[in-house]
Amino acid sequence: MDSLTELFCLIDDFCQVFEPAWKRQLLASGAKRRQRPSTLSLAELMTLVILFHQLRFRQFKSFYLGYVCRHLRAEFPNLPSYQRCVELLPRCAAPLAALFHQVKGECDGISLADATALAVCDNRRISRHKVFKGVAQRGKTSMGWFYGFKLHAIINSKGELIRLKLTAGNVDDRKPMPELCQGLFGQLFADKGYLSKALTETLARQGIHLITPLKKNMKPVPRAEFEKAILRRRALIETVFDELKNLCQIEHTRHRSAANFVVNLMAGIMAYCLSDNKPSLSLIRVNLLPQA
Repeated sequence: MDSLTELFCLIDDFCQVFEPAWKRQLLASGAKRRQRPSTLSLAELMTLVILFHQLRFRQFKSFYLGYVCRHLRAEFPNLPSYQRCVELLPRCAAPLAALFHQVKGECDGISLADATALAVCDNRRISRHKVFKGVAQRGKTSMGWFYGFKLHAIINSKGELIRLKLTAGNVDDRKPMPELCQGLFGQLFADKGYLSKALTETLARQGIHLITPLKKNMKPVPRAEFEKAILRRRALIETVFDELKNLCQIEHTRHRSAANFVVNLMAGIMAYCLSDNKPSLSLIRVNLLPQA
C-alpha cells in the first residue's frame, strides 16, 4: 500500500468503529482520564506514525519537521508542534495493536515460528538504563547476550504475520507457543530451539504438527519430501525479522518511554503488514503445488 490516501482511508474506517467502543470500555472500567483535545485526529496520528516507517526515516523528529511540516501541510492542515505531537503518540498504542488484528494474515496450514531479540540499550549501559528498568531483562540468542525484550512471531507461507507476542528477554522461546498457536492448524516449522516433547504433545492436542530439525544425537525421524523442503527454507522468518528491524526499524536504543517503544514497535509492524512485497515461500519451486 503506497498511497497516503489509501492508508488514511483504511485507518479512518477502522477508527470510526474502534474509537467509540474503546472510549465506552475505558469509561466502564474507570480507566478513562481527561485528555486535552488535539488538533490531530486519532486516524491522522496513526497515519503519520505508520508513514514514518513506510518511508524508511530513521528519526521521527526529522520526519515530522523536515518532511511532514514542509510537504504534507495540505493533507494535514492542523499539525501541532513537534513536542505536542510526541506527547500525543502514546494515544495510538492500543489502536495500533487492535488494527494489527484486523490486517494480519491468516493461517494457511504452513506456518513458521521464531523469536528475535529487541535490545533497548548497549550491554555496557545496562546498569545505567532507567527507561525499562524492572521490565526488560537480560537474554541470550545465538548472537550473544542482550538486554531488552523478545518478539515471538508466527508467519504463514506468504510471509504474513499471523501471531505476535512480546515478552521479556529471558523468556524461553517455547513458553508462549501454546497460546500463540491457538486457532492455527496444519504444520508448524521451527528451529532446534523449539525441540520439546511436552511442547510437541501440547500442540498436537491443538491440531498442530510441530516440525523441527533434529540434534546430532537424536534418532532419525522419517520426513516427507515437502517437510524437508520447508525445513530448508525456514529462514524465511529470519528474512521477515530482518525487514522489520532494518527497514521498519522496530529495534533501536533511543526510546525515552515505554509507551513510545510500543508505538514504534506496532507502527513498524503495521508498515510491514501493509507492504505489498513480502518475502514468501515459493511452493511451486519446492514441488508442493502443481504447476499451472
